Amino acid sequence: MGKRHNTQTPAVGSDAISTRLTGSTLLNDPLLNKASAFSQSERAGLGLDGLLPPQIETLDEQAERAYEAYQQKDTDLERHIYLRSLQDTNEVLLYRLIREHLAEMMPIIYTPVVGAACQQFSEIYRKPRGLFVAYPQKDIIPKLLNNVPNPNVEVIVVTDGERILGLGDQGTGGMGIPIGKLSLYTAIGGIDPATTLPVMLDVGTNNEERLQDPLYIGWRNRRITGDEYFEFIDAFVEALINRFPDVLLQFEDFAKTHAGPLLERYKDKLCTFNDDIQGTAAVVLGTILAAVKATDSTMKEQQIVLLGGGSAGCGISEQIAQAMMLEGLSEAEARRRLWLVDRNGLMRDDQSDLLPFQKPFAQPVAALADWKHDSDDPFGLADTVRNVQPTILIGVSGQPGLFTKEVVEEMARHKERPIIFPLSNPTSKVEAIPADLLKWTQGRALIATGSPFSDVSFNGRQYPIAQCNNSYIFPGLGLGVRAVQARRVTPEMFMAAAHALSEQAPALTGKGDALLPELDKVHEVSRRIAVVVAVQAQRQGHAPQSSTDETEQAVNSRFWQPVYRPIKLEQ
Repeated sequence: MGKRHNTQTPAVGSDAISTRLTGSTLLNDPLLNKASAFSQSERAGLGLDGLLPPQIETLDEQAERAYEAYQQKDTDLERHIYLRSLQDTNEVLLYRLIREHLAEMMPIIYTPVVGAACQQFSEIYRKPRGLFVAYPQKDIIPKLLNNVPNPNVEVIVVTDGERILGLGDQGTGGMGIPIGKLSLYTAIGGIDPATTLPVMLDVGTNNEERLQDPLYIGWRNRRITGDEYFEFIDAFVEALINRFPDVLLQFEDFAKTHAGPLLERYKDKLCTFNDDIQGTAAVVLGTILAAVKATDSTMKEQQIVLLGGGSAGCGISEQIAQAMMLEGLSEAEARRRLWLVDRNGLMRDDQSDLLPFQKPFAQPVAALADWKHDSDDPFGLADTVRNVQPTILIGVSGQPGLFTKEVVEEMARHKERPIIFPLSNPTSKVEAIPADLLKWTQGRALIATGSPFSDVSFNGRQYPIAQCNNSYIFPGLGLGVRAVQARRVTPEMFMAAAHALSEQAPALTGKGDALLPELDKVHEVSRRIAVVVAVQAQRQGHAPQSSTDETEQAVNSRFWQPVYRPIKLEQ
């Protein structure tokens, strides 16, 4: 990637963009290319005469043609590839198209289709995007960062590809995740795409299929582990702080053995967060808050069984515990209402293999002496549900079908409105499908999923299925952080975002039964979350103080819109 020269720098006192690029070089810059929408004067002044057909089109006309081409694709993966190709040629057009068809295209841009795109990343690779930092380059990371074409990077999403969705280790194919996440930062959160950077930290892969694939484009080596791994990540973060000291860094899809430790390692050194731990937790908590209010209950009354004790499950549990404490429970009381079941059954304090971030949720084994055991797995999911009689059941296990008919019916036997969230994605990994959950609970369950599902018809009634998509939280959080130049991301900012999200649930505003707003409203959701996050950052002293009106104005002024701006040759 060569360096660009002022590709998106407005001329002083004007909305115009000044650039030194001309001719085919300009047409190959996706941030500047307007294709057939260049005006006659721009064509003459920028050396484009003869390189474009004579008809001058509007952005709306281009979007209509692009949508027709999109619809002609036969598979979701082909649609994903088409949108990525459009991103590489004309970003304004891409985001205008996505804005107009957000609900339809979000599953194509991100979950569930991005999972298949990561699995086939090497096969569908077309054009470089972002920064690839391979372990053999560990000594020249500052040089790699200097090769980044845009000197004004404000938001980075980084992965090492080890735990991609529920698909596991995809090696360098995991780069599809940062690309997709940053697309949502722009499409939903109004982050200028010229200020974003996807990063792949390629430390190898243990995926034998990838290592044996002759088309695999990643570093062909087993994963680096231990001190070598952490020293490599340290080198990247140190170089990043020197190159982009004010950047917002989002960690994405790291394995549970690394996700928590990396967050603890860097949370006080730069503006950073882990979306799997904190973003997932915030959107789940926001949805739970809406569901609990819809049942005329409170958080401190809930008993919660959570299947999956990794970084996501413990992150969700931590947020829920904090919400219970805000309602008056002690920390110990809150944690005793959270029952985490992992591959070795219910987490208990007599287990020696628990990771540090799991230990706070280990239940005292002495308190389980009177449990009734009806299976060969005395602390498995079925017996945990039978003994706890939870009000809420959450799945982040990455294993399909584990919310069985027997488990769900047992839960529904004791609760009038069971709250059930099978959150694993992609769709093939979901713990139970919504139609079955409604059938097994006679339509009484309040449901949210991790992957998109259509509304379900049951007994003559339509039930909306909320998708606990992190895009309800992280784009707005990023917008709020950047709008007030926050220096850190804190748990309190995520808590504020979760409460702001819950307040916009149609089930609570009289606009329907859904636990989350419609996706076509998500831009306004992001603006609201951005404001509360920015205010919380100021309250905690992590951003310069301003009035609420000034903060709202800062958020609105930072919200990038997919419109063409005049372009002129820099003199």
